[in-house]
Amino acid sequence: MQNPQPGYAQRFEAPGYATSLPIPFVRASLGGRTVAYLLDILFIFGFTALLTLLITVIGVVTFGLGWTLFAVLPASGIIYSAITVGGSKQSTIGQRMMGLRTVAPESGARVDVITAAVHALLFYVAISTFLLWCVDIAFGLMRADRRLGHDLLLGLAVVHAR
Repeated sequence: MQNPQPGYAQRFEAPGYATSLPIPFVRASLGGRTVAYLLDILFIFGFTALLTLLITVIGVVTFGLGWTLFAVLPASGIIYSAITVGGSKQSTIGQRMMGLRTVAPESGARVDVITAAVHALLFYVAISTFLLWCVDIAFGLMRADRRLGHDLLLGLAVVHAR
């Protein structure tokens, strides 16, 4: 057990694990991340509906040429995550509602748009295959810092917002 800095709770770490974040972030729970994603599904649905309406209008104005943009709709969840996590708040709307944000754990730096998009892409690849999803969740259950497999691949962490 380490002495906490002012304003932070005491950390209880399992002996032999070097998984603590180097800066004093409070780790996000897997339950909080799950609820945040369930909320984000609703926001992604609304974002997709808005994109559909916008592309439809563009298609009418351009006499059908703009309707080729409908190919972007399957990636609307990735676009949503890239815009929100890569933005100034460092979190999706669901994560904000749950008091979470995504950071680079070594420095606490903001996540750029490309890294946020790749993070979302890896998440959706993992969740689309049951075996990969189980492996991804197993990382979070076994690690003291609750970082999932796709978090580890990109060197990111989801933490409680201060």
